[in-house]
Amino acid sequence: MTNEKSYLFKSARLGFRQWHSSDLILFASMNADEEVMEFFPSTLSREQTESFIQRMQGQFIERGYCYFAVDELANSNFIGFIGLSFQTYLADFTPCVDIGWRISKNYWNRGYATEGAIRCLEFAFYDLGIEKIYAVCPKINLKSERIMIKIGMQKEHDFKHPDLINYPGLVDCVAYAIEGNT
Repeated sequence: MTNEKSYLFKSARLGFRQWHSSDLILFASMNADEEVMEFFPSTLSREQTESFIQRMQGQFIERGYCYFAVDELANSNFIGFIGLSFQTYLADFTPCVDIGWRISKNYWNRGYATEGAIRCLEFAFYDLGIEKIYAVCPKINLKSERIMIKIGMQKEHDFKHPDLINYPGLVDCVAYAIEGNT
């Protein structure tokens, strides 16, 4: 019997897969970390994390994509998520498919978010046939904005995120986009 995980697709160093209940403990710990959640309204509880995983499992069944659970291939360690999500909050560019990432700080500064995002864009454009992908972050999240630029996205909008209206430090956001075959 093998312990090898089943990946939907891989990049050079990362494996992308569906979420499993066994991810809950590590992901809940990550979501409770104030540094990881710096650009979100708050950290997330275990229950909120479980709800997130269930939403991603449902979105995968419905659409064939989600914010995928991601493992480091060298050791099969869960490092966070990188992937795609369907967004319907009220903005000039929604509904849309969004690319996003959240990685445990133990794996920061290794280029994983960039590598994983590039691979997810390939999956979106070539496997799923999605024509345009957006990425959004608060203006103060310069790290995520740099990744958006590195993966070839172009800034399209400055906007006030309706889900962050009660958080003055986070409400002012940027939206970047990239089209397939660019």
